[in-house]
Amino acid sequence: MAVIGVVGEFNPFHWGHFRHFALSREQLGTDTPIVCVMSGDFVQRGSPAAFDKHVRAETAAKCGADLVFELPLPWCVSSAERFAMGAIGLLDSLGFVTHLSFGSEVGSLAPLTALALAAAEPENIDRIKAQMTEGMSFAAAREKVLHDALGGEAKLLETPNNVLGVEYLKALFAYRSAMIPMTTKRTGPQHDSVTDGSARSASQLRSMMEAGEDISRFVPPAARSMPLEQMDAGHGPVTMTSMEDAIISRLRMLKADDFAALPDATEGLGNRLYKAVRSECSVEGILSAVKTKRYPLSRLRRMVLCAALGVRAGMGGDRPPYARLLASTERGRSLLRDSSEELPIITKPAAAKELEGTARGIFELTADARDFYVLGYGVIGERKGGSDWRTSPATI
Repeated sequence: MAVIGVVGEFNPFHWGHFRHFALSREQLGTDTPIVCVMSGDFVQRGSPAAFDKHVRAETAAKCGADLVFELPLPWCVSSAERFAMGAIGLLDSLGFVTHLSFGSEVGSLAPLTALALAAAEPENIDRIKAQMTEGMSFAAAREKVLHDALGGEAKLLETPNNVLGVEYLKALFAYRSAMIPMTTKRTGPQHDSVTDGSARSASQLRSMMEAGEDISRFVPPAARSMPLEQMDAGHGPVTMTSMEDAIISRLRMLKADDFAALPDATEGLGNRLYKAVRSECSVEGILSAVKTKRYPLSRLRRMVLCAALGVRAGMGGDRPPYARLLASTERGRSLLRDSSEELPIITKPAAAKELEGTARGIFELTADARDFYVLGYGVIGERKGGSDWRTSPATI
């Protein structure tokens, strides 16, 4: 039986996600289960998710996903490469996902596969590093090296979903995974774009919610009640601004060695961040003080979050050591019952207490991040700790 794997943040769930589910099922059958790996309370762009992971996972299940697993914290706030390694590693380790489906601007697997193979060649990796030593950013160095290798196809790396698609394919190759890749063409507005049409990008939807606007016409019917319910309860949208005091207070308590141990804290970047934390009064001020042409803001935002949340370089290795279920349908639960587990699957939070070693440490870190996340809620009485140890998966 075919089972489709999808990686997403659903921040928030919108028509583009719904369309991707539908197009994926068109290729393999309308009854094909969809298994998602979803970022938790913090996301890869280096910010808190607008709403908490449990309600986002439940919304995804109401809109077509059958199983939604959480990508643990260290992989959520990592570079695109490590984010992909974690998400694909988790799907691969489940043992029952047969296909990997992702959206891309190009909508074709062949050029993305060529880019992934070229990007993984040791000689090209060395050339990229050489370009970076001359002051180029990673993205610019990668595009230059791959342009030399493949010509115009390297231009595909100028759009975010193509970039993630290449990283997913690289992860499949690295794991020698049996999952079969497939891509659907992404249409409508891109990430961080603004449009006046009927579609809205996730970033524009978040901006609308922050401004108190109704987004219901831009999301599937099953997703429409969630934002309003969460805002009425004082549970968001959570932003870097709403968490700013909590973040800066954490950063001010850290030592220089803590910043040096952060992911991507190379070439003195950790020290630059350490100094900025002590001289600046806002997160934006810290980012502005550290930013150069070589270091994109997304990388710096992730470093700020990693520092505040206790994430250190290399934490957890490539693959997550467990899979925590956040939401499921009956079809998904049937899939779990018939599976042969290759890694611990946490279907009740109490079961996490049986984890040992690295797995237990990663779960505890992710649960601690949840306690930190709720400090961004607008209603003080809703900021209680310990909820990750009490919240069971949503059942649809």
